[in-house]
Amino acid sequence: MQSIDAFLENLAGYIWGLPLLILLIGGGIYFLIISRFLPFKYFKHAIAVLRGKFDNSNDPGEISHFQALTTALSATVGMGNIAGVAVAIAIGGPGAIFWMWVSAIVGMATKFFTCSLSVMYRGRDSYNQLQGGPMYMIVEGLGKKWKPLAVFFSICGLVGALPVFNVNQLTQAVNDILLIPAGVEVNFSTNIIIGLVLIALTGIVILGGIERISKTASKLVPAMVVMYFLAVMVILISNYEVVPYYLKLIFTDAFEASFFKGDAFLGGTLGGLILLGIRRGAFSNEAGIGTAPMAHGAAKTNEPIREGLVAMLGPFIDTIIVCTLTALAILVTDVWQTSDANGVSLTANAFASAMPGIGKYILLICIMVFSISSLFSYAYYGSKCMSFLFGAKNKHYYNYIYITSIAIGATTSLAMMINLIDSFFALMAIPTMIVTIILAPKVVKAAKDYFKLFSKRNKTV
Repeated sequence: MQSIDAFLENLAGYIWGLPLLILLIGGGIYFLIISRFLPFKYFKHAIAVLRGKFDNSNDPGEISHFQALTTALSATVGMGNIAGVAVAIAIGGPGAIFWMWVSAIVGMATKFFTCSLSVMYRGRDSYNQLQGGPMYMIVEGLGKKWKPLAVFFSICGLVGALPVFNVNQLTQAVNDILLIPAGVEVNFSTNIIIGLVLIALTGIVILGGIERISKTASKLVPAMVVMYFLAVMVILISNYEVVPYYLKLIFTDAFEASFFKGDAFLGGTLGGLILLGIRRGAFSNEAGIGTAPMAHGAAKTNEPIREGLVAMLGPFIDTIIVCTLTALAILVTDVWQTSDANGVSLTANAFASAMPGIGKYILLICIMVFSISSLFSYAYYGSKCMSFLFGAKNKHYYNYIYITSIAIGATTSLAMMINLIDSFFALMAIPTMIVTIILAPKVVKAAKDYFKLFSKRNKTV
């Protein structure tokens, strides 16, 4: 196991090097420039689309704009927001959060482009059903000769969609918050029991396909974000006097890297801090990875730009709002300096410190909802990759692989899980960003036409 841990750590470190950083951040900046920040000007319109103002039940697709966003968010608003932020602060200090914000702003542009293309270049599976995602964008947008790149994405997606990180951190949370304080001896058997419960819950939902997944997500996601927001607001209000100090420290430490404990990058600690923030931000909001386009590609719409606008809200909700809530909870309670805990345990310490007695149980409820909702969406992503590779009739086999991996995630180390998923997320990003950069001018043209028509309609109303 130690050898596997070391191999995955080296693999993740190698893949998440300068070339990928340039591809993700450089690509996102390119999208911002060529679009001239146009999508951001229509933030209000994006919310109107999300609320269903332009929904048409006769449009092609399987789910509404709102269900597409909540399905994507149920995957992204998960342990990356609770455990991933804690990992970023434990290694990088407050400054890591600033670079996660940068990743989110750039990621909003990336999501707009990738998810517009996921509707613009939808393809048909072997059952002749309309599908979206990077693999279809590549084949339909670039041609059959690019299919090896689509196959590469799908193979990586089979592993990248596995729920091992979420399950690992949920198991750790149940152990640390519930079982150990109750005097229960935590071991392989208790972890397996937790895994079996998660398998049962997940199986009920994912076997119903995208419609059941999206309906479940549309109910869970808004509730869990509001619940988490209220819980963190209690923490911030009880520590209101230090909130301004830590908000300022996030900005100043972003360029000083005073608390960074990780490996240097590009010859310095600041480079290492930037890479850490970008990496954790990408893991949190998944902009450029290629997962969200698979959900948004299933939306009922004939307007690719509308779906791109809805998708653009994802990184804002996920990273700018939810990740910042977690970061401030950890910072203002000072547990990041007084505790040796990492991952979800560090966030649990913050909640327990601010709300003795009940805080850790409130967090456990949030973690359970966050993690379980993530399990549903990732199963859909993996089955889409399986369908593309082996035909729609075989996609259900992925559910068996997925369910087995839940048991694995419940019984393995945090480091192994982070490095495994990080590695395959990085590999998924390569084909996703390549096809998006090549086809980006098509999105710009479509966006100009759409916003011009939208502006004319508004003037005539």
